[in-house]
Amino acid sequence: MAKNTQTFRASVGVVVIDSDGMVLAFERADEPGQWQLPQGGLGFDEEPLAAARRELWEETGLGDDEVRLLAEHPEWLVYELPRYSSKHGRGQAQKWFLFELTMATTIDLQRAQSDEFQDWKWTTLEGLRDETIEFRRGVYSRLLEHFAGYLRSGK
Repeated sequence: MAKNTQTFRASVGVVVIDSDGMVLAFERADEPGQWQLPQGGLGFDEEPLAAARRELWEETGLGDDEVRLLAEHPEWLVYELPRYSSKHGRGQAQKWFLFELTMATTIDLQRAQSDEFQDWKWTTLEGLRDETIEFRRGVYSRLLEHFAGYLRSGK
């Protein structure tokens, strides 16, 4: 039976900023040099905000007591995966959230529940958009537009 490749996986994404509006970016462990924001699938009957908090904890080790919700993107943002990738059907439809660190926190990926990321850095969302894999750039541009008032600009 052929796999249905026309589906879009429901998922969430998270932007974490510091008090200066710098964005916390993560380097993928399976693709060194590829930087991105935390994201992941929406579980059955799971609300998007709850999924965003769960994904943030699982992928980065940042807990609810270390971040506060600042904003939510009003739309579901969609991207298509390259044709050679069948990991999640045709692509993903994502609900995005913006969080701010609430305290001086040491980012420790050893606390994460997964090994998806191997490193982290502070950057601008504009800079991250320009260096992330091409199929994510459109979504990151939309995030940059919507969350601009919270973010430091420039590269």
